[in-house]
Amino acid sequence: MSTLFKSLMAMILFVSLTACGTAPMATRSAMPDDTLLVGTLPPDVRIDSFTVTVPRSLKVNERNLYYPVGDIVWRGEPRGDRHAQVEAMFEAGLRFAAPRIEGTRPVRLDVQVTRFHSLSEKARYTVGGVHDIDFRYRLVDLDTGLPLGPSKLVNADLNGLGGQAALEAEGRGETQKARIIAHLSQVFVEELTLPGGHVTANLGLLQAINDL
Repeated sequence: MSTLFKSLMAMILFVSLTACGTAPMATRSAMPDDTLLVGTLPPDVRIDSFTVTVPRSLKVNERNLYYPVGDIVWRGEPRGDRHAQVEAMFEAGLRFAAPRIEGTRPVRLDVQVTRFHSLSEKARYTVGGVHDIDFRYRLVDLDTGLPLGPSKLVNADLNGLGGQAALEAEGRGETQKARIIAHLSQVFVEELTLPGGHVTANLGLLQAINDL
């Protein structure tokens, strides 16, 4: 695990996720499905606000199988509104990412989650797997209200710890939720600051199966 990733983990474990000061505010505006296009990202931006949408059309699977079929599989929190839980993780990741994106053009970042397939309990405590995370985003210029180009589809897969490694991580306070928030934060920073954006990690056979 890189030093930067560990630092992000520490921030998330010990700092409140509530936005304060000049941190960008999440709003409830949804990004309409029919406007989503694949494109590239304009450079030199800063996030002044953002929206996160997890469509209710995404199907949740709570079955404890090695690989439950569904759009949303999430067991890192008590059973509840999984759509809202996924939305909150993305919002947390964006709050941590925003101060590290230091461009000059103020924008709103609209995010729509298209898949969030984490690990079932059975996979978590045996073989592990892949947190299969996909989303689209677009940038809207705050001065004009117009999109800065088309939106972009991002694959943000993360290795899912299993067995003894998962237990040891839990003991250090590195829960699935904390790891995913830190990872999403880094993904957004890379998307908005690096040429070409985030590059998905090669996580092997399980990742390839997820993509079928």
